[in-house]
Formats: sequence, structure tokens, C-alpha cells
Amino acid sequence: MIEVTIEKNLKVYQGKQVLKISRQFPPGSITKIYGPSGAGKTTFLKTIAGLISPEKGKIVINGIIWLDTVANINLSPQKRMPGFVFQDYALFPNMTVLEHLEYATDDKDWINRLLLLGKLDTLTDHKPTHLSGGQQQRLAILRALAIKSKLILMDEPFSALDPEMKIELIAELKIVFIELDATVLIVSHNPVELEGLVDGELYLA
Repeated sequence: MIEVTIEKNLKVYQGKQVLKISRQFPPGSITKIYGPSGAGKTTFLKTIAGLISPEKGKIVINGIIWLDTVANINLSPQKRMPGFVFQDYALFPNMTVLEHLEYATDDKDWINRLLLLGKLDTLTDHKPTHLSGGQQQRLAILRALAIKSKLILMDEPFSALDPEMKIELIAELKIVFIELDATVLIVSHNPVELEGLVDGELYLA
């Protein structure tokens, strides 16, 4: 079970806005997070990952306290280690496709499966600058999966994919999420693209 209760100040055009969320996410659930620009969707994911600290709150993942502002507990991102797909991909420019995955895991069979899943098996020696936007996005997804985390956070993970690739990849990801027994939170500006994948939603106004 993932339990999140946070308050985080947001800087918006209108001045200040407070992101307030109190929510439980059941193990193995897949939740879409949507809402207008500036509502705090990316901030929410980064707060769970430990990349941003809220003014107050508590985050408990499978019984382990990741954050408790009252008790002064705040685990580092390295200790939290969720699988994270960043909106801007956050790939390493000097690493090849294969090196990105080898950096995350030494399980060669798993790496090979991921490469096939993302249709990057013929591009293993390519660096990000030699990949299309869609290929970079798929690599970012594969890297997030590589560590086999029980929590996967995805920020607009399908925005650069063409419709056919998107449908095929989402179908494959659904299988992988079940195998990993992962709880998945997906930010999307296009909730329709997640139909058939998610079983819950969180709207941020």
C-alpha cells in the first residue's frame, strides 16, 4: 500500500497555490493523474521520489516511512529508488542504449527482454543524440523498468510516440506491470490514451 498525505506550495502565474493530496494507492494498481497545467502533477511525482520536499506530509510505501515531516524522516531518492520516467527523459548523453540499461541492472535476460519490448534491440550502441524523440522516450521507459521497482512513476511517458507504437507498447507494459506487481502512477495530458491500462484516477485541479 502506498499512502501519501502532503502539502506543497506551488508557484503559479496567479501567485501561490498549495498542492494538497491525501490518497492511498493499492498494491499493483495503475493510476492516471491528470489536470490542467500548473496543477502540480509533476511536482507530486517528484515529491514521492524524494526529488522535491513538501512543506508538510507523510509518505509510507509498503509499511516503510519514506517521508514524515513531523518525525524529521526524509529518505534520499537513492534509498527510495522508484522507477521514474521523466517528462524530458533525463537520459545520459554519453551512454549508449545498452549502457543505460546495464547501469540499472546486470540481469542480461531482463535487459534483452526490455530491448525487444521497446523495439530498441537493433539500436543498442546508439547514444541519445542519434535516437528519435520516440526512441528516447522508449529508452526512458525501459530504464525505469530495469530496476524492477515495486513503484513506477511516469510523467507523460507516451507523448512522443505515434498512435500505433503507443497502443502496442501500452499492451506490453500492462503485462510487465502485472509481472512486477508494481504500483504505477502515470501523469498524462491525454487520459484517453490510458484506457484499458489504468484502474484508478487522480484529478488535480
